[in-house]
This record gives sequence, C-alpha cells and structure tokens, in this order.
Amino acid sequence: MSVGGVPPRSQTVRRNDASVARREEVCQMARVMQVASARGGWLRRARDIVRSEGLRPLLSRGFRFAREAVFQHGEYYLYEHSLTQRDEALFSPRVDNLTFRIVRTNKEADELAAEIGSDFRRRFVRARRSLDRNAIAFCFFVGGEIAHIGWVALGEEAKACFDPVPYKVDFSGKVACTGGTITVPKYERRGLMAYGYVKRLEFLRELGWKASRNCVAVGNIASQKAQAKLGPRIYGRARCLKLLRWRFLWQRPIVKDAG
Repeated sequence: MSVGGVPPRSQTVRRNDASVARREEVCQMARVMQVASARGGWLRRARDIVRSEGLRPLLSRGFRFAREAVFQHGEYYLYEHSLTQRDEALFSPRVDNLTFRIVRTNKEADELAAEIGSDFRRRFVRARRSLDRNAIAFCFFVGGEIAHIGWVALGEEAKACFDPVPYKVDFSGKVACTGGTITVPKYERRGLMAYGYVKRLEFLRELGWKASRNCVAVGNIASQKAQAKLGPRIYGRARCLKLLRWRFLWQRPIVKDAG
C-alpha cells in the first residue's frame, strides 16, 4: 500500500533491480556486438589476404600474431622530429593518381568508404579501434585502393593503438606521436613513407604542436632511410620486452662521437 502517492519500498527496490538488469543486458549485448564486429573484420582481412597473396602468407602472419601475443622482443631507435615547415614538392612520391585524406572518426571512414567504394579498415583491421580511441589516420589512395597509411596520436590512449613501445611522449608539452606506418607491398619503394611523414608533420605544425616522436626497429633499414630524409634527431636507443600483458623498456641515449 502506498502512502501519499509514494510506492512501497519493496516496489521501488524491484523497479531499481529491473532497471539495473536492463542496463546489464544492454551492456552485454554491446560487448557481444563489439566482439562480433572485430571477428568479422579479422575474417574479412583473412579472406582478402588469401585472395590477393595466397594461403601461405595468411598462415605465416597468423603464426606471428599468435607468437607476439605471448612474447615479443625488439630494439628501436627513438626519433624526434621538429615541426619546421618543409617543402612538400621535394618529397613527391612516384605514384600517379594519388589522393590523400585525413580520417579522424569511424563516421568519417564510413562516409569515405561510401564515396570511393572501398573501406581501408577492411585491410587494416585495427583501424576501427584506433579511430574510436582518437588516433588520426592519414590515408593515401590510388584509384580508390588504399596504398599507404600512417597514424598520429595526440594522447596516450591513441598512441597505444599503433605504437606499443612505452617510450615517453610529452603530450601535455605539445609533443605528438607518429607511427603505425604501412605501405601496401605493390606501392613500396615509391617514396610514400617520407611523403606521408611530411603530411603528418605539417598537420601537427599547423595545429601548433612543437615536435613529434616515434620509434623505428633497428633492423628496419627502409624506414630509417625514409626518416633520414626529414632530418630528425635520434635521441635514444631502446630495448622492449613484452611478456603476456607486461611490457618492459630499457633506454639509453645516443652519444655522438666527439671526433
């Protein structure tokens, strides 16, 4: 029985319990849809690799992914780029019919896919998650086909999406992070990496940021050559160890020979 229009306490508790249960159901459904979407992306990517490259590359990548999920070790050079204005014409890639787009959200990616008839997130399956976490994609297309992609992070959450090496980036001091750079094999050795970096650094310069940091694996000679064209400062060398969910970093400065 209610008093003065106020429902009994037991009735209020039941309503609150029902409300909590409904929220939990909605949250659970959202998690299921998120997992299904991620699995769908991986399956589409696997199918695309088999069609374009064959079964063996798919198995090789799958094995490497499974191994790196448990254990990973690498050595890296640590770079810092100034954001002085660069002459873009000096870095023009050797690619015809190249178009360039900056994508900040999955909504923008959906609109771009509808416009050009292809979705770069099908090839780079982590792209959707990266965009959700505020990473910014710099995409280069040839005839609607993705040829090259690179990322910019303006915060730690975005950095973790494409650069798992835990070196320090002073985001609060207006230092950004670049990385996650991939060129589709058929467009390699055409200058897209250096050109893509010029675009990213100019973007940051126009936003008023002071510098950008990134890392390059010691054995990645092609990327080191592309970085060298931009005149960066190599401020350190780092060793990173990943074991399950834990990452450890040992870092030492680069000391130039006085002679």
